Amino acid sequence: MKKVAVILSGSGVYDGAELQESILTLLSLDRAGVSIECFAPNKAQHHVINHLTGEEDTSATRNVLEEAARINRGDVKDLTTCVAKDFDGLVVVGGFGVAKNLSNFAFEGTACQVDETALAVFKDFATLSRPSLYMCIAPALLPAVYGEGVELTIGNDPDTIQAIEAMGGKHIERTVEEIAVDESRNVISTPAYMLAQSISQAASGIENGVAQLVKMMK
Repeated sequence: MKKVAVILSGSGVYDGAELQESILTLLSLDRAGVSIECFAPNKAQHHVINHLTGEEDTSATRNVLEEAARINRGDVKDLTTCVAKDFDGLVVVGGFGVAKNLSNFAFEGTACQVDETALAVFKDFATLSRPSLYMCIAPALLPAVYGEGVELTIGNDPDTIQAIEAMGGKHIERTVEEIAVDESRNVISTPAYMLAQSISQAASGIENGVAQLVKMMK
């Protein structure tokens, strides 16, 4: 049975992993007969957002790993224990946690830095040419992982595209149900909630991305 590492960045679209993307990913992988292990960094979230009001809760602090554990019924491991050679593929789920906890892209844009542990793990998968799927805003991390010229999509947001290309990525515009595949680097990307207006729309691209990931692992 093929084995995939799924990287989460908390729990909740505005300050962690996008929940619907996370569940759709886990469901798609499970239906494909793939063994799954979830990981998240054991660190404090950048901040906590009240998901009812959209406002920052300055009195609260949360841990990324503990919050991510809510998504997979407690079965989430510290990202430091993720060893690329033990897996056949990688999935990085979207949500603002990617741009706030796995990196500081939300605040620094083109000058962003990727979390050291996350970057080391992602680069290990890249070095081993393990097929990898990045969704939603997560493809913004790809230039740091794969270097100049990596092909990717986040949909069609012009400001994000401009930032990604300034960092060395080659953006390919895709619709919500489509994927972009950089064949030379074995990396897949799909817009998910960068474009999706409903959970079914998000599912279309995620399912296609997972199908391509499974195909590339064979």
